[in-house]
Amino acid sequence: MCGRLTLRASCKDVAELFQLSELPPLEPRYNVAPSQDVLVVRRHPAAWARDAAMLRWGLIPSWATDTSIGSRLINARSETAAEKPAFRRAFRERRCLVPADGFYSWQQQGRRKQPFFIYLKDGHLFAFAGLWESWKGGAGEVIETFTILTTIANDLVRPIHEPMPVILDPQHYDVWLDPAPGDVSVLKPLLQPYPAERMTAVRVGPLVNKPRNEGSQCAQPIAEAPAVPGREQPEGGTGKGQQRLF
Repeated sequence: MCGRLTLRASCKDVAELFQLSELPPLEPRYNVAPSQDVLVVRRHPAAWARDAAMLRWGLIPSWATDTSIGSRLINARSETAAEKPAFRRAFRERRCLVPADGFYSWQQQGRRKQPFFIYLKDGHLFAFAGLWESWKGGAGEVIETFTILTTIANDLVRPIHEPMPVILDPQHYDVWLDPAPGDVSVLKPLLQPYPAERMTAVRVGPLVNKPRNEGSQCAQPIAEAPAVPGREQPEGGTGKGQQRLF
């Protein structure tokens, strides 16, 4: 699963990797959480050029009658997303990239959960595979949202938590972003566990458990994270029973 991510890279680095001519203002983020606006890269049917936009994390299907469903749809299992009602149309027509340079995952240790910060060994920027949707309310308001796809965990992530988010190879960005209805048999093979030997994971402290906490301390490695007095589970949908993976 992916319940937190980081995006500390400069606007220049993001623009270069994702071939973007324009970007919304970005500040380094160390604890991006569900329900927040997050940078995504997509391609609309009317234009070949890539577009960057800030979308709310937590997909709201176009047919939903209540926006609260988004809090339960922050992740989608790549094995079943193409068939699930909440995701199947987006899987075919509205795929996106979610830029990041790390993510957090929680390992169950007795009564508490130990957060780990997971990133590429070379420190490079990368992209999660995402799906986006546009929801229109009865009063005419439009909310654009997204979800991050997950897959089986690799050997590094599996001892911490299963599953893991899908990290796409840059050579597959164009195929994934193509707004034409996608061939599932072509798209699904792209959604594989990222090679464990190219990643690393470090223990971090309890600051990341609360979405309101920000700053480099959230990703600071520690030898052993102490328990959080009075709170054994992280906030914001990463505890047991707070997220559903479809």
